Amino acid sequence: MWGGRVQVLFRLWGLRSAGVPGRRLLSGSAASEKGSSSPRCWNCGGPGGPGPGDGFFCQQCRALQPPDPTRDYFSLMDCNRSFRVDTTKLQNRFQQLQRLVHPDFFSQRSQTEKDFSEKHSTIVNDAYKTLLAPLSRGLYLLKLHGVEIPEGTDYEMESQFLMEIMEINEKLAEAQSEAAVKEIESTVQAKQKECTDNVSRAFEQDDFEKAKEILTKMKYFSNVEEKIKLKKIPST
Repeated sequence: MWGGRVQVLFRLWGLRSAGVPGRRLLSGSAASEKGSSSPRCWNCGGPGGPGPGDGFFCQQCRALQPPDPTRDYFSLMDCNRSFRVDTTKLQNRFQQLQRLVHPDFFSQRSQTEKDFSEKHSTIVNDAYKTLLAPLSRGLYLLKLHGVEIPEGTDYEMESQFLMEIMEINEKLAEAQSEAAVKEIESTVQAKQKECTDNVSRAFEQDDFEKAKEILTKMKYFSNVEEKIKLKKIPST
């Protein structure tokens, strides 16, 4: 009975779990020519494609190469494929890559390299944002393991959890003071911290179904966090 009632109430509230942008896998380029063994440079035709050092430039002519469609975000950002990420190292890698491929550094180069730099820079930005936040990082890691969370999965959640989310949203809607909103925000942040710790353990144990369940909860809490931000913006 409660399950059906919760679903009706959720539809009335218009609640839905928050999506996370920037989770796409690295896209390649039509200009990337894959040979039977290894790619060749689009500019000089030299064998081997990108050099072993930075992985972006031809070993011979140093022309910028197209993005590697087989490279995932963890590899690109020089991180272990794990939920635990050193965010300081991640930020340093992001700055290093942007110094290599940012379009500003290719204004005097060929149009092909300008186009490649735009694509590389976009991918680097997406990778950084995705791996920086626990929710998007977890969802991306799940995706690499062949597990995705489709939209509209609230029917799979426990009624008790859905009631908890609904009550938090009710309190937020009724909050009339900054202190009241801040109290709700603190509660949600604590819930997200607990979920982050739990999903980290789930990934360490290769329990992807458990990780999926926890990340789904995090999507709901993320939705509430967005509403809190809107609530804190003063109306004009």
